[in-house]
Amino acid sequence: MTYIDISPILSPSIAVWPGDTPLQREVLCDISSGSNIDLSTIKSTVHVGAHADAPRHYHKDGKTIESVNLDAYLGRCYVHSVFGKALITADDCELPISTGAKRILFRTNTFPNPNAFNEDFSAFSPDAIDAMGVAGIKLIGIDTPSVDPFHSKDLKAHQSLYKHGIANLEGIVLEKAPDAHYELIALPLRLEGFDASPVRAILRPIRD
Repeated sequence: MTYIDISPILSPSIAVWPGDTPLQREVLCDISSGSNIDLSTIKSTVHVGAHADAPRHYHKDGKTIESVNLDAYLGRCYVHSVFGKALITADDCELPISTGAKRILFRTNTFPNPNAFNEDFSAFSPDAIDAMGVAGIKLIGIDTPSVDPFHSKDLKAHQSLYKHGIANLEGIVLEKAPDAHYELIALPLRLEGFDASPVRAILRPIRD
């Protein structure tokens, strides 16, 4: 296997945050109906599927997505499983930090179906983000819709990301990625002024 795709399929069936804009496709031209080309347009939240938040999403002084440093989204990472916990704590981060990886992706298996939204997914405690920030982690990813719990209004985990300058990925799919080191490639689009971007996130196995 040359890579593992950790992006869910984007279709009108994919679940989005309640109240956000669902993915919609409008067909403008269709070869099967006699047109010379297929042509379609898209309408969607930018927080659809696997996506990268821009700091502006959660902080008034944060950068919008076209201005973020792409270095965080490219490079060696570590996939780490944390099961059976509503909040990932600093203690849960000790092992992946000890690997020396500067990008950590957390598999929780608490959002198992990208097409069915559930509110009881795992998230991070602020102390977990702080521990990773002190350790110099560049990017944190999680297989849920948010680094904060569903009902959070103050978004303490997001605010900790901003404090430490950590990038994040949300909505990734890690069921086919065992705990190990990988090369991460998950580039956001250069969307001017936007608060997030979908990504096509993949992992390439590293064979030391």
